[in-house]
Amino acid sequence: MNTITSVVHNILRHQPFLDDALAKDLINFSALAAHLQPDVEKELRKPVQQGSIIMALRRYAPKKNLLKNTSFREMGDIVVRSGITEYTYLNSKTILSSQAKLLNIVKDELGVYLNYSSNYQESNILVSAELKETVAACFEDEILVSVKSELSSLTIALPKNSAKSVGLYFYIFKLLAYEGIPVFEMISTSNYFALFLEKEYVNQAFLLLNEIKIS
Repeated sequence: MNTITSVVHNILRHQPFLDDALAKDLINFSALAAHLQPDVEKELRKPVQQGSIIMALRRYAPKKNLLKNTSFREMGDIVVRSGITEYTYLNSKTILSSQAKLLNIVKDELGVYLNYSSNYQESNILVSAELKETVAACFEDEILVSVKSELSSLTIALPKNSAKSVGLYFYIFKLLAYEGIPVFEMISTSNYFALFLEKEYVNQAFLLLNEIKIS
């Protein structure tokens, strides 16, 4: 059975910006209670007093040390690359053959950028500008879903044991969101992650990531 406390806590857990601000004691409980009141009443299907919501907020215990084991100073240099195009194709019986053609052509070329990923429905290709015609030729028989040109990437080495760091990506994406920087694509491996952005946001994102490293 839902209670005021359970509903309020569930709302907060699904709004990480609020959760983070509460952890830092940056939010006035009365103002937040007034903000949450319509959602709480809708969930409970009855009127709820703001005082009851304030009591529920006081019982909430956000995780204040979410990133205490993460050292952002250990992040590596930021590598910026421009002129990247993203292609998305529908998966088909021949999509792997098309991929193999592309890989075979570029395997001996130095300095080109190529990243290929796939899910159950679509395949995604990120390539440097000089490979645009090659991709078009190799995938000419496939169904093109979308193409986006003039992207730039920011690639950075992750801190050691980053896979065990809770909230690492949340902290990075929170800063980008606060500054109104949309992330077009993101790719990560065990030791590196790359953000793909429209070129007008690259300089601002670079400065933010650099601030994280020296904070």
